[in-house]
Amino acid sequence: MSEPVNPFQQTRKHIKTGNLTFLSKQVTAWQKLTKIIQPLLPQPEQWQVVCYQHGILTLTGENQAMISQLGYLQKQYISVLSQIDELHDLHKIQVRLRFQPKASPKSDIPATPLDQETQDMLHGAADFVNDPKLSQALRRLARNKK
Repeated sequence: MSEPVNPFQQTRKHIKTGNLTFLSKQVTAWQKLTKIIQPLLPQPEQWQVVCYQHGILTLTGENQAMISQLGYLQKQYISVLSQIDELHDLHKIQVRLRFQPKASPKSDIPATPLDQETQDMLHGAADFVNDPKLSQALRRLARNKK
């Protein structure tokens, strides 16, 4: 009798092909699972499945209040989620806070173009410097046009 297929657990066939294929399939399966469980979890929140192994579902969210709510009501959510075929062996939910990268603040001061003399000085400094990265940065600064 063959073993049941579980997309969340590695099989022997991945030993020769490497883990990249396995990881890609696993991430795809987690993305599908995220879409399935999203409406069943506390709203409004954009939950994301980051791992599901050995009956432990690991989620991330951005709202600390929603994360706390899910933690307090874990047993109720486990009973609902374990009815999904892929989560039949679910016995624990771990939730982590996900930080969104903040966009860098934009300056209200418009950048003024560099005059030709300043650009020439920067090019000269770029030629004088031995560090290639610093030289390249000086050349980019000299090209600054806005």
